[in-house]
Amino acid sequence: MPISTIGHSTRPIEEFIHILEAHGIKQLMDVRTVPRSRHNPQFNRENLPASLEAAGILYRHMPGLGGLRHAAKDSINTGWRNASFRGFADYMQTDAFRESLEELIELASERPTAIMCAEAVPWRCHRSLIADALAARGIPVLEILSATNARPHSMTPFAKVHGGEVTYPGDNENLKLVFEKPDA
Repeated sequence: MPISTIGHSTRPIEEFIHILEAHGIKQLMDVRTVPRSRHNPQFNRENLPASLEAAGILYRHMPGLGGLRHAAKDSINTGWRNASFRGFADYMQTDAFRESLEELIELASERPTAIMCAEAVPWRCHRSLIADALAARGIPVLEILSATNARPHSMTPFAKVHGGEVTYPGDNENLKLVFEKPDA
């Protein structure tokens, strides 16, 4: 079963729920580190679960998949010029990320699921990196853009996949350092 991604943007809650229903979503995983919006309070953690529940959609906050991560000084993900994306890509190399991703996969096997963040377009959001990690594990991902438009996720062009893990090296030397064992 595919996992979808969606950004809440500035939509009214009724429109957002209509989009989820149009795509058959029954479970929404909130991957915002801070599940609040000053300008769109309908998406605050205090409000969103009740609105979704009224529509028969389950809500779960997954801070282990949240963004706002800092890049490591010795980052292997130098293909990302954006420090936030590089920071999340570095976080993807941790056990905490892997455990949270496995939890998402397990929960998504129970009902049609979408991961949600604030950014409307997936390529400007860390959920595109989560989608890369899912795709690397053979899980289809759909990017919901509107009630009538969803498209298959395309792997980030400079992503490298090895054994289900994703990195974003700036050059092939970084990839060699990550995946090859040192000489004994």
